[in-house]
Amino acid sequence: MTTVNSAEYRAHFDFSISFANGGGLDGEGFRLDLPRQDMTETEIGRLLVHHLGLALVSRVELRRLRIVAEPHRGSRGIEPAAGAGVADRVIDCSHPIEAGLVTYPGLPAPTIQPHLTREDSRTRYAPGTEFAMDIITMIGNTGTYLDAPYHRYADGGDLASLDLSTLVGLPAEVFHLRDSWTAERRGIDAAMLADRELRGAAVLLDTGWSRHFGTPAYGSGAPFLTEDAARFLVDAGVRLVGIDSLNIDDTESGGTWPAHSVLLAAGVHVVEHLTNLDALPARGARFTAAPPAVRGFGTFPVRAFATIAGAR
Repeated sequence: MTTVNSAEYRAHFDFSISFANGGGLDGEGFRLDLPRQDMTETEIGRLLVHHLGLALVSRVELRRLRIVAEPHRGSRGIEPAAGAGVADRVIDCSHPIEAGLVTYPGLPAPTIQPHLTREDSRTRYAPGTEFAMDIITMIGNTGTYLDAPYHRYADGGDLASLDLSTLVGLPAEVFHLRDSWTAERRGIDAAMLADRELRGAAVLLDTGWSRHFGTPAYGSGAPFLTEDAARFLVDAGVRLVGIDSLNIDDTESGGTWPAHSVLLAAGVHVVEHLTNLDALPARGARFTAAPPAVRGFGTFPVRAFATIAGAR
């Protein structure tokens, strides 16, 4: 269920816009983030013009206007609110790893076994001192994990080669897409991502599919990023792309995997199997997903999280 911040509102309306040099623009069922609840119709009209980036507008008419409490989706001209003197909030975006966890159907589940039990350690240390040392055996594609270029390309950079500045504290542009794809049209296209400045950002795709994680339903019918959208994000200069779905590619397409190929060839990090993205604002959070520096390895679990400054 989407977490609604009671301080966030959106306007729902139809509109007609006329231009001073001729022509017009109409829209139905439009939704727009609002900086506050008590905006007038005139103010909302001006905000719409700013969001659409229009010039020479002579008239704006809004119809069927409603203002409702909804989380922002990232409309231009709306800055994220920060509470003065309020501590930052941290949102965990990772799935816990445990023995037997099935992340991706067909891949081995992790096993955990003791190397040194607490009971045995008591014979090695001073009275009252004990430790547990355990061994975990798992494939790199376990839980929430990051793909480095080496995952796809033999000559690509491995986990140890990744620049931490491209993994830590990235500005997060979160696209809440739960109502933007269907079982018949699962692909996330470039047009869905084209309304923001994305250079240097971590683009996080909130599809809602993480609700199926750990169940048989997770393995089929999942939303994914299209090749067109992957190329758009590379051209936009993003640092990282994350998704809360089974895979960033369509696993039912015959194995071409274009999103991985395009993103990793450009050095854009890929994070899969995220969760809790509905708790993040469309913009304003900072995202971190740093794997251990393992040489000769291309994929490994991360503790992915976002920080929201001054969040109440």
